[in-house]
Amino acid sequence: MSRHDEQLFVGLMSGTSLDGISAAVVAFREEHGRVQASLRHFAQRPYRADERDRLAGAMQRGSARDYCRVHADLGTWLGEAARAAMQEAGVAPAEVRAIASHGQTLWHEPGHSTWQIGDAARIAELTGCAVISDFRTRDMAVGGQGAPLVSMADQLLFAHDTEWRALQNIGGIGNVTLVPPRTLTGGEPVRAFDTGPGVVMLDAVTQRLFGEPFDRDARIAGTGRVLAPVVRALLDLPYLHEAPPKSTGRELFTPAFVEAFVARCREAGGADADIVATAAAYTAATIADQYTRWLTPMPHDVVVSGGGARHPFLLRCLEDAFAEHSERDQRRAPAVRHFDTLFFDAEAKEAVAFALLGYLHLTGRPGNVPSATGARAPRVLGALTPVAPSVLS
Repeated sequence: MSRHDEQLFVGLMSGTSLDGISAAVVAFREEHGRVQASLRHFAQRPYRADERDRLAGAMQRGSARDYCRVHADLGTWLGEAARAAMQEAGVAPAEVRAIASHGQTLWHEPGHSTWQIGDAARIAELTGCAVISDFRTRDMAVGGQGAPLVSMADQLLFAHDTEWRALQNIGGIGNVTLVPPRTLTGGEPVRAFDTGPGVVMLDAVTQRLFGEPFDRDARIAGTGRVLAPVVRALLDLPYLHEAPPKSTGRELFTPAFVEAFVARCREAGGADADIVATAAAYTAATIADQYTRWLTPMPHDVVVSGGGARHPFLLRCLEDAFAEHSERDQRRAPAVRHFDTLFFDAEAKEAVAFALLGYLHLTGRPGNVPSATGARAPRVLGALTPVAPSVLS
């Protein structure tokens, strides 16, 4: 199939971890009734410390003026990131059907409302491209959680040919999608939900105790010991006992939650490195716990992406946690695999997923998976900000 049969989209993602903007230039085509995606280029725009502080602050406090200004400014940052990615890929605005922007979640309240900022009009003006944004609200309007939305990409793009597979993202928040094999024709539903913390607590304690934005290559956690009683105690977190569909965010793992976690670790005799190691182990334990509670069948493999996939200590803890649950429940432990060894750079996965939602929007197809989000029905997701008339002329 030639490139003339492809459609180019740019996916933009700013995640819970607040590390920066991911921009993916993606070509979509359809072969034998299946959507195919090819990553043309991927770029990241890190947030400066002051930008990160503004976004983090807006999640906790702010006036209408503060929210309005950060919404507009984030639109500029997103537009700049998209424009840079297109230039680096050698792609002209006229070649791009649309930019699909997730924006930045400021508030997500399952069962009621969600709010992603990042002015789509500014993105459109900076890039000369149409923009599709506000993907979560339509799913929530039809009774869904508004999350996880990467499930559609997991189902269409990343399923195993013959085995059940879990796609586990460990971004700021952890989320899993369990997808049936492509060869299974029985109409088995996709299952997906947020597993709990991703790197949100790991990053928070690293920042608080060591002044570093994150624990690069597990240099800190690798020197610490896991405070197992703390991990076990926090597995009683009510969210973990809620049945899917469900979603969570920084609204649960607040600075106060992190302070209480640090205090609990101190009471258990933990030094600073032990607290970082325990935060990583807790994330791994919540993932294994949620698989055991809510996933049937247990997947053949777990394909890990997100910032946590770059943390070798966390991944070792995850393998250990799966092995422990497997021994206890007499179920085979799934193999833990890196997303980028199977597909492409794992850091690009969520940006590619939102590019796909943009593609589905413009081709008139639903972007939500009701069995994952709990929506009453499938819906086309997103709102379109068209390209400027001067660009079309």
